[in-house]
Amino acid sequence: MLFDAQIHDFLMWLPWVRIRREQAAMRAIVEQRRRILTKEEVEADSARIISQIEQMSVFRNARVVLMYYPVHNEVNLLPLLEKYKDQKTFLFPVTHRHSMEVRPYDGEDMMRKGRLGVPEPQTQTYSGSIDLMLVPGVVFDHHCHRIGRGGGYYDKFLLKHPESKKIGICYAFQLKKHTVPHTLRDRKMDRVVTPQQTIG
Repeated sequence: MLFDAQIHDFLMWLPWVRIRREQAAMRAIVEQRRRILTKEEVEADSARIISQIEQMSVFRNARVVLMYYPVHNEVNLLPLLEKYKDQKTFLFPVTHRHSMEVRPYDGEDMMRKGRLGVPEPQTQTYSGSIDLMLVPGVVFDHHCHRIGRGGGYYDKFLLKHPESKKIGICYAFQLKKHTVPHTLRDRKMDRVVTPQQTIG
């Protein structure tokens, strides 16, 4: 019986490994494509996405918004900070070895590079509700599945906040028409926004 249980566990584990390998392959290709974007392309597409976000009632009505600090040519949503800092509380992720927390933004002078080299607020941990999460990703699909950077930080954090609206942010080439490889641990978005369209 013990041997049978071990065989069962092994067979259940195999698809998970295959999916993670497929995700890693997609991630490598798309990240390479993103890194060769020009500064002008990043600025233009980021401005188009910001314009779409500003028109959404879910953003206009949100009081607490989770942002991200863009790295390696990710879509840059930072202009939202200056424009809405008096109307909304903006949060940023802070990563630990196996988890992620969020802290309020209190100006660039309170940002320091964290363990992954991404600027993080040096403020107190925020533990309240979050109205809206603007979530980065490497690959998304038209069903709002997401492939992230590979650390699983966001997936674990999103699971703890089912009440929050979640919007994936990406360039057009990061949005795939076919369903991307995913497991039950990979959290779906409510919407995905590209410079050209909003899905969901």
